[in-house]
Amino acid sequence: MERHGVDMPHIEGKDQEPQLFRESKEQQQGEENREEEAGRGPASANRQLMMLEGKSGPFSSLDSSIDILKKRAQELIENINESRQKDHALMTNFRDSLKIKVSDLTEKLEERMYQIYNHHNKIIQEKLQEFTQKMAKISHLETELKQVCHTVENVYKDLCVQPEATISEEEQTHKDGEC
Repeated sequence: MERHGVDMPHIEGKDQEPQLFRESKEQQQGEENREEEAGRGPASANRQLMMLEGKSGPFSSLDSSIDILKKRAQELIENINESRQKDHALMTNFRDSLKIKVSDLTEKLEERMYQIYNHHNKIIQEKLQEFTQKMAKISHLETELKQVCHTVENVYKDLCVQPEATISEEEQTHKDGEC
């Protein structure tokens, strides 16, 4: 961020007064010279004293008003710049404070997230353990079921073979009786 200030345009002193004022001063000085020559001594002496002190008759109030306005404008510009510097410092402090708060909230959120992960991991671990136990039980039951099926198969084979053997003997006897 850049700090922007108000720059006061450089205004030269009384040497660069507007042309109208210079001509008026020259006319006034010319009139004073004529008055001195005409014999009005005390009035011209008073004006000469004012000119030596930096005051130029009727325009002295105008010059002082311009100087006052220049000073006031410079003060306002300085106040604006100071206010902008304060605003910039305030925003910098606000940004830093906000960064700290966001960082703290992020850490808390991250910590909470890890707590939730740990809780879910425990639940998952318990479920996996239960699943493993049930799978082992299923595997055991499957083995038992295969043994039962094999036993039933053997019994069935035995049952099927004995009746055939009995039937074969009967058939044999029956065939022998016919002969």
